[in-house]
Amino acid sequence: MGVSRREFLARVGQAGGFQAAFVTMHSLGLMAPSAAATAPLALAPDTGKGVRVAILGGGIAGLVAAYELRAAGYNCVVLEARGRPGGRNRTVRGGDTVTLQDFPAQTCSWETGNYQNVGPARLPSIHRTVLGYCRKLGVEVQVEVNTSRSSYLQNDNVEGGKPLVQREVINDTRGHVSELLMKCMSSGALDADFSKDDRDRMLSFLRIYGPLDEAGKYNGSDRAGYLKPAGAGNDAGVLSQPISMHTLLEENFWQGILFEEAFDMQATMMQPVGGMDRIPYAFAKSLGDLVRYNAPVTEIRKTANGVRIGYTEGGAAKQVEAQYCICALPLTMLKNIPNDFSAPYKKVIDECTYAHAYKVAWESRRFWEQDYNIYGGLEFVSEGCSPIWFPSGGLFSERGVLVSGYTDERSSPFGRMTLEQKLAESRKSIERLHPGHGKELEKPIYVGWGYVPYNQGSWIQSYAPGEERAPGAGVNRQGAPAHPTAAKTGTNSGYQTLIAADGPIYFAGDHCSHIVGWQEGAALSSLRAIQMIADHTNAARLAGAHRSSTQA
Repeated sequence: MGVSRREFLARVGQAGGFQAAFVTMHSLGLMAPSAAATAPLALAPDTGKGVRVAILGGGIAGLVAAYELRAAGYNCVVLEARGRPGGRNRTVRGGDTVTLQDFPAQTCSWETGNYQNVGPARLPSIHRTVLGYCRKLGVEVQVEVNTSRSSYLQNDNVEGGKPLVQREVINDTRGHVSELLMKCMSSGALDADFSKDDRDRMLSFLRIYGPLDEAGKYNGSDRAGYLKPAGAGNDAGVLSQPISMHTLLEENFWQGILFEEAFDMQATMMQPVGGMDRIPYAFAKSLGDLVRYNAPVTEIRKTANGVRIGYTEGGAAKQVEAQYCICALPLTMLKNIPNDFSAPYKKVIDECTYAHAYKVAWESRRFWEQDYNIYGGLEFVSEGCSPIWFPSGGLFSERGVLVSGYTDERSSPFGRMTLEQKLAESRKSIERLHPGHGKELEKPIYVGWGYVPYNQGSWIQSYAPGEERAPGAGVNRQGAPAHPTAAKTGTNSGYQTLIAADGPIYFAGDHCSHIVGWQEGAALSSLRAIQMIADHTNAARLAGAHRSSTQA
């Protein structure tokens, strides 16, 4: 005896809950596909038995997809255009060649052990997904020193362009603000806002927080450092003189000061020992021949049974067919790949824009450690290439690799410079902060994401005209993507399009997350796409079973 559709859906709901019933209704054509977030990934090992998935792109999103799909029993293949895994995650070492569009090839000649992450370079401790894969795959991580109070801030219009030590700027600012607030409270200006007890507590707090003397004045403190450090015997040292509040307010130092306060920039930050590419290579080792390298995608088409993907390998045109596709390619690449995406997806791909971040890396004597007591962290200049980023690995060794310049060059004068001009501008920023040390910079390597084949950009800037990811999104002078919580993706129609499936095609990558510019966003978007495929797979099987029972 057959089972009615209503009874069948009721049984599905009883067995698998709302999610199973919901996806089954979609499979039966009773409800439009959902773009809602899925629960944490938890798939049985045989979930994907007999199902093939084509994964486009061997970056973090594609590698995570292959790793988890394989564990769930899916038959999958990863098509990667490059000869290496990782996508935008790349580490340059001595002997490597950097090839960019419109620029001469650059061969790296740094000493053995020195390297630079020319893609992502840090892992916030809050990014548990990527750090979890490091643990699973045996990738050793170490602390990444994201900020140093010994580092410098520089502005041409302050103190004649003299660099100021970050600890002095931060603590003198705190002291001056505490003194001003103390004066306001002592004069009764805030009595309407505080009870007497709270007023007394606040005054006590400001004396400590400032720190202020008994008269409520800020006269400097050891928090801001010393002109002459203390020593033994009667050598008590000489405190640095406070920077005037007028100087601190005259020009904007606040981006450099508040850099480490951003949610995803706070300690503790991590990095893989030896380079960020340790992560994709660990995935690649686990996946083996599931990943096909030097296999750029040439065509993406839907079929009656799923998808057909065209690609080239070894100079020959090839195809792979699958029931599903996870497209983890940058949207900049999809602009030039023939496809039959539905109109809303084509619109996003055609109209989106990407930031063009760059890094200029130099090998040098570790003058920042040896002469300035700076171990890791960033420095900031008001003009030119900023920030300066010092290495966290190889501390106390003789030589290291620093970055002088990490921001968006797309619409800046830097973006229109020749390679030689870019390098000269980068060297100039070191001179602004550490006069005389620019001549110590050697063996430069410039990498601009906008010119990297198969990247053509660093991360998504807008999904369409008027649909920017965030105000001023991209890399700012803090050397970081705009904070993800500031993103307007929640109400962005282009973003909402991308996180829904286009038939058998599911999009993944940091552009399909609220954590744009981070590997965590890429990984989470991939897990979400996998769950959507698994739900659809299970729903299709249940629908097939229902059809069989009604035909019996």
